Amino acid sequence: MHRSTAHTLSALLPGQEGEPSIHGRDVPVHTRHIERSSGDAPQVAWAPPAAFLCLRRACRGSAHGGADVLVGSSFRGGLVSVRVPVVAPDPAWGLTLVPAAGEAGGSFRSASRRDRPYVPQGHASDPVRSGQEAVKRARRLLRQYCAANSITRLGTLTYGPPRCSDPVLLREHVASFFRDLRAGLGGDPFPYVWVPELHKDGVHLHVHFGVGRFIPRGKIEEAWGRGWVHIKRVSDMPVGSTTREEARRAAGYMSKYVSKSFDGVQGKGLHRYEVAQGFQPEKVRLVGDSRAEVLSKACDVMRAHPTDVWLSEDVEDWEAPPAVWAAWA
Repeated sequence: MHRSTAHTLSALLPGQEGEPSIHGRDVPVHTRHIERSSGDAPQVAWAPPAAFLCLRRACRGSAHGGADVLVGSSFRGGLVSVRVPVVAPDPAWGLTLVPAAGEAGGSFRSASRRDRPYVPQGHASDPVRSGQEAVKRARRLLRQYCAANSITRLGTLTYGPPRCSDPVLLREHVASFFRDLRAGLGGDPFPYVWVPELHKDGVHLHVHFGVGRFIPRGKIEEAWGRGWVHIKRVSDMPVGSTTREEARRAAGYMSKYVSKSFDGVQGKGLHRYEVAQGFQPEKVRLVGDSRAEVLSKACDVMRAHPTDVWLSEDVEDWEAPPAVWAAWA
């Protein structure tokens, strides 16, 4: 039997003693289980590093005694929780900048704000609103991926007889297509994105994809081998448009199909779109006392002023905290 001793969470994290930034991020903890405590510090039953827990914030606020409730699961399964005293943040503006995508967005965060409680997937109290937010999030991530990787060429993969109506089988075919295409181009990985769409008959599926480099049509046909292919570069752009702007236009086209996939045409639990791994753009978190300050910091990183700025104050009946979005060409 292992000896049980109470430890604070910071004691289990060398080099991070008293660091409040533990809130809201994954924390590796070598312990066997964690027990709730009634004091200011979490009570941890210590054991040799036989289990690895990844703790993340589930909810925060007065409903839980003014403490963060962190939950995690071990390799052996099961949930554990620990209460950590809340460190109230100072009111500030936060801005997330994606330099490679030339895009930033953020909002004002008050000291009295309350985080939304953690809601397991499929248990939203308002499924319609949850679906709308999911579409917005998917569009944003897709736009950033395309802009960061210069996805300016759009293609279509269509089945010949026998056609495909199984979304799981479709994913196997597309995965095989990109493996073969990569091999046919020399084996080096390259960024791509793809999204499925129902055919007009409402039964069969085809695929829309985007890439950031020229690929001979013959190579695409050879890798697909299940029907017909089509590919072209985004061309309906104003004179003088940058590659990044072309990529955003391509992302706009792809987003239409992503939105359709959220209307129930995909199998439950499947991703609405897929991208090549290893090409996700890095993000930079900026904090300041004002909107002007965080935008100024973003301009310093980008070494230029944004070419497009959106402000929530320009939206009639805006009910959320003040927000800003900026883009660089």
